[in-house]
Amino acid sequence: MDEIAANSQWEAELTENGQHGFEAGKPELVVDAAQLIGLDTSPRTMLPIPGSRMFEINEALKVYLDREPGGTVFDASQGDGGASLPGVSRELLDAAHKMHLEHGTGYDKPFGTPAYRRAVVEDYWGLDAATGWGPTNVVACQGGRDALVKSYDAAQFLGHGRHGDFVVVSRVPWISYNWGPYSVGANVMLAPGQEDQAWTLTPEAINACAETANALGERRIAMLVITSPDNPTGRSMSPERQIELARAAFAAGVPYVFFDWVYHRVTDGEPHDLNAFLGALDPAERERCIFLDGITKSLGASNIRNAHLVASEKVIKFIQSRASHAVIPSFYSLAVAMAAYRMGFNKAAAPIIKPTNASRAVVADFLEGHEINHILGKGYYAFLDMTPWIEKAGYADSAELGSTLAETFGIAVVPGVYFSDFGKNWIRFSYALPPEVTRDALDRLWLALSSL
Repeated sequence: MDEIAANSQWEAELTENGQHGFEAGKPELVVDAAQLIGLDTSPRTMLPIPGSRMFEINEALKVYLDREPGGTVFDASQGDGGASLPGVSRELLDAAHKMHLEHGTGYDKPFGTPAYRRAVVEDYWGLDAATGWGPTNVVACQGGRDALVKSYDAAQFLGHGRHGDFVVVSRVPWISYNWGPYSVGANVMLAPGQEDQAWTLTPEAINACAETANALGERRIAMLVITSPDNPTGRSMSPERQIELARAAFAAGVPYVFFDWVYHRVTDGEPHDLNAFLGALDPAERERCIFLDGITKSLGASNIRNAHLVASEKVIKFIQSRASHAVIPSFYSLAVAMAAYRMGFNKAAAPIIKPTNASRAVVADFLEGHEINHILGKGYYAFLDMTPWIEKAGYADSAELGSTLAETFGIAVVPGVYFSDFGKNWIRFSYALPPEVTRDALDRLWLALSSL
């Protein structure tokens, strides 16, 4: 009997005997009919998601260089210390490579590795067992965007259990906060905020968002995002203020609050203390908090792509189960982070943090001396109000100004209108640069503004 005939006979026997509970040749559902995903026609009407223009801004400098061959240009647009500062040291990269050679190239766990979890808890955060959180509250991600998408997913499923609810962000948010949630079934709402108060979140704004969501077909808020230091504005909030906002969100029925702390190490003050933060929350509140941190900014490791989430075991287990079918972080990215954490992160990140802090002081002096309205907290960015110069030049918004600055004067910044219309008269100036370069870039900016 040939193989085809034998298989046919085997299938016939299985069908006749009712084994495996299915009929040969009949399609089978992976889940029961009652558990099928509901039909959703929103992809037909969703707005096409635009590509981020953040990766294209510095291309405009080529126009300047074509006209001024050999001229000096300044890229104050980027949020990548690895491009403008030394970035990850050779010592750390060599240590990570050695770890990778010893570790091998087989599959790791969807959460990373146990050693990585311990390094995050013990070497990086120094997490106190009294918080009730430990290694099982950590999941590794392939950079911040990966962590965010996984968190949006968790908040929707574990919160109200549906798509179409809102992720609430600040009035002028990081550009990918507009589109990342939208790509995985969540809508986005910009919270109320006053320009003269740096669009700071308030409890009243959170309540207004909840009321607005409910009025739009009884939708709800799936997650509130709090960033400190903020991108793009640089605005920084005290831990006490962040806790106040989280509690306002919980009271308004928001199931999860996401704390984006990816810039908090880049400070001339003290970084956030997760032990103190968790200690100020009661156990039930902790279960509803998700914390993001990583090495892309503070270590200048943008193209290494490592971040981690710290959250309740319920959230972590949800994320790691789904990651097993999607994105599992690469070991090399884990190894770079472990090498930095074991070295002592302040030492490892000093080539980024020290010059950026020095540049922040240069920026502060310049803005005060030239009486430019601005927002300047910690992190990488200053947000500058260009209204007088936009009006003087007759521009519609900061996009036109940005083109002029790059193409005519050789300095690239990010137009605030790219983040939201509420920032249309502002620009983001990155000072993740050596202080002497920051000073020259600011001089070039003032030359350009003075010529308008």
